[in-house]
Amino acid sequence: MGMYIIDFYCPMMKLAIELDGGQHADNENREYDEERSDYLRANGIEVIRFWNNEVLQNIDGVLSKIAGKITPPIPPLNLRGG
Repeated sequence: MGMYIIDFYCPMMKLAIELDGGQHADNENREYDEERSDYLRANGIEVIRFWNNEVLQNIDGVLSKIAGKITPPIPPLNLRGG
């Protein structure tokens, strides 16, 4: 996307998923990541980030968070019938 590489991207949902290793904790890399996320958001793309160890140790939680972003909300049930 532009001059940036996105780890995973769903154009239909306009959702970018970034997986970060420990090197992303450095100040310089955090600034670069924030600039990239700002650029993507400015282009209408939502960005969610996960640490690599989070994916390895809590894949269910990661998948649940992704599902929450891509699953449309269930409309409230109208019990009055109208």
